[in-house]
Amino acid sequence: MATHPLASRVRFILVEPAHPGNIGSAARAIKTMGFRDLRVVKPWVETYRTDEEAVAYATSSVDVLEASQMHGSLLEALEGVSFAWAMSGYDREFGPAIEPVREVSVKARALLEQAEGDIAFVFGCERSGLSNEDFMVCQGCAAIPADPESSSLNLSQAVQIMAYEMHMAMLSEATVDGLYDWQSRFEGEEPAGSVATEAFLEHFERAMIACGVLDPAKPKRFMPRMRRLFSRTQLTMPEIDLLRGVCSAILQPKQQRIGQKKQK
Repeated sequence: MATHPLASRVRFILVEPAHPGNIGSAARAIKTMGFRDLRVVKPWVETYRTDEEAVAYATSSVDVLEASQMHGSLLEALEGVSFAWAMSGYDREFGPAIEPVREVSVKARALLEQAEGDIAFVFGCERSGLSNEDFMVCQGCAAIPADPESSSLNLSQAVQIMAYEMHMAMLSEATVDGLYDWQSRFEGEEPAGSVATEAFLEHFERAMIACGVLDPAKPKRFMPRMRRLFSRTQLTMPEIDLLRGVCSAILQPKQQRIGQKKQK
């Protein structure tokens, strides 16, 4: 099976996996579907690449296991990613809206064709899934529509299903132009990745504190609600730059900034 030219821009990220065997199985799962980019964030066993169980479960995909990159945080693993989907089996009060994996895979292929940067699918720990903090770093949420009476999937099984759906979306010769209004958002503008979005949200929080909108002693749910609002908009880089300009003006009015660049 020939690897699709877009496959190199698809990342599968495992956050805090507990069992090395699942990492090996995940390596096998993505390689069978034509993908190679496996990232591991804060694994419980840092020597997982040479772990006996991981190597055994990877079988013919040991090369993907050995080449996998280990990161100290999810944001680090998302560097260079334009759009990330959190894999979650249930909806949450805050963060992006949940969508079935089949719909997500079609959108993901369209995004790869229309915008620069990688896309990523983010999987949580076997025991507890993704934390709310990691969940909200992602711009989208994908779920496998399993039987409600038995909806729990093994980590590597979930990786296999998402990899299969993405593989099938790439094999399809049918175009999706015009099916989704959201596609036009990416035309001519690079989508903001998780790193840029997090930097903006930190800037925005400082600006809201400075102008008195947000009381840091009593923050309530202000920032989680703002995160939910901005996640729905799916910000582009020009929009991030514009909003950060507004934040800068709040923190230091234009009159105070006049002449500063010349002095530097």
